[in-house]
Amino acid sequence: MTAVITPPVKSPAAGAVRSGAVTAVVCVALATVVAAMSSLNVALPEIARTTHATQTQLAWVIDAYSLVFASLLLPAGAFGDRYGRRLALLIGLSVFGGASAVAMTAHSATELIALRAVLGLGAALVMPATLSTITGTFASEQRTRAVSIWAAVAGGSAILGLLTSGIVLELWSWPSVFGLNVVLAAIAVAGTLRFVPESADPHAPRLDVSGAVLAVIGMVALVYSIIEAPSHGWLSTRTLAGLGGGLVVLAGFVLFELRRRNPLLDPRVFARRGLSAGSLSIFVQFFAFFGFIFLVLQYLQLIRGDSGLVSAISMLPMAAAMMPAARLAPALVARIGARATCTAGLVLMAGALAVLAQLTGTSSYWLVAAGLIPLGAGMGLAMTPATSGITAALPAAQQGVGSAINDLSREVGGAVGIAVLASVLTSTYQSHLHLSHHLPAAEAAQARASVAIASHLGGAVAAQAHIAFSDGFHLALLIAAGLVAAAAIAVATLLRGRGRTAGDTPAAA
Repeated sequence: MTAVITPPVKSPAAGAVRSGAVTAVVCVALATVVAAMSSLNVALPEIARTTHATQTQLAWVIDAYSLVFASLLLPAGAFGDRYGRRLALLIGLSVFGGASAVAMTAHSATELIALRAVLGLGAALVMPATLSTITGTFASEQRTRAVSIWAAVAGGSAILGLLTSGIVLELWSWPSVFGLNVVLAAIAVAGTLRFVPESADPHAPRLDVSGAVLAVIGMVALVYSIIEAPSHGWLSTRTLAGLGGGLVVLAGFVLFELRRRNPLLDPRVFARRGLSAGSLSIFVQFFAFFGFIFLVLQYLQLIRGDSGLVSAISMLPMAAAMMPAARLAPALVARIGARATCTAGLVLMAGALAVLAQLTGTSSYWLVAAGLIPLGAGMGLAMTPATSGITAALPAAQQGVGSAINDLSREVGGAVGIAVLASVLTSTYQSHLHLSHHLPAAEAAQARASVAIASHLGGAVAAQAHIAFSDGFHLALLIAAGLVAAAAIAVATLLRGRGRTAGDTPAAA
């Protein structure tokens, strides 16, 4: 990437920044939008029963948020760089909290999908502003510790969202899950107004609107086609055209950005091996993580028969391993290097997913825990060096975009992971579901559309549905395990011969 000379980033005097308070506030804001990505998963069986949502609609309820979130991260990060990261936080949290309040009144899957998309818009403004506030205002000696805390919160908040939602569902119905978003957003707004300093580059270039539109169109076409594939067929003209069209538009986005003087994202930055390795690692981690969460909570509630609260509590071993591992990761990087730390984390994740793929309706919870603990530890080890590798590769004036690359890798990975693994599950479930010819056509159609409805029908229908679901669950997690293992090899190759940091020397600021 061509080095450019820019004026210093506007930031408060070092003494004016209360680093502990700022870190706490941005982590609350981060937890707000990350928890929302997973919290509704606990309520999926109840949503399916009360709204009669199909498996495809359930995927959209979760992925509408992730898709809008991912598609708008880059322009939202650039907005924060130019107009102020504090301003981006306040606008994003307000949109997020307001849409969550409205979502508490929703009564259909269609309404939920639309409102989750609006939540994604608010989250896209919030997430890059949290990390770029840290990297853009803290001194270097404070930055590494704050980033490690940020990475731990980024991973652990998903589990916090599940647990809180499980508790809420024991007392109220699924719309109340959105109340958690409202409360956290209000706390984060108050903390931002009180503690977070403004930081921005007033001379940053104008937003690349054309590039943003191309990126959004390409992402939407790709993810839409993946989610809808089980309904239309993976080899149908509609699916292939959508996948091909999305890839063509994204290729056009890359070519367009290469020719721009001030691109939204300069593709040349990925020539820096630390940044490209970090982006790949984050993408694959969250492909597997959010795809797994989408599947496993349905497994726990529909196949094992656990309540929402019990299923959320069942996930705690993953958080218990993830957060200490994330805090330990900087010391391991200093001792054995980013390459070994990140690769080891990915290998742990791949092994854990292979273990979890063996789960059936009669499996002991100890098998669940045996997979969750290394899955959490692996993510904790891999996240911090990957995130540091991305942010260290860019100058201070571009930390909003650098943060957005990190978040983009995460959210695109999550959106695509949910789309792909949900589609594999749905396709396998529908093809392996063997129903009696004596079952009324209407009930058979409902059973094929949703495992939650099939479970509610009971008897032989529920038993066949559970077998078919387990087959899809097994295949989806083995695919995820293989992808993570391949990523471990790629990251180790990209970082071969690196020093003890995953980053590259950034262009002059």
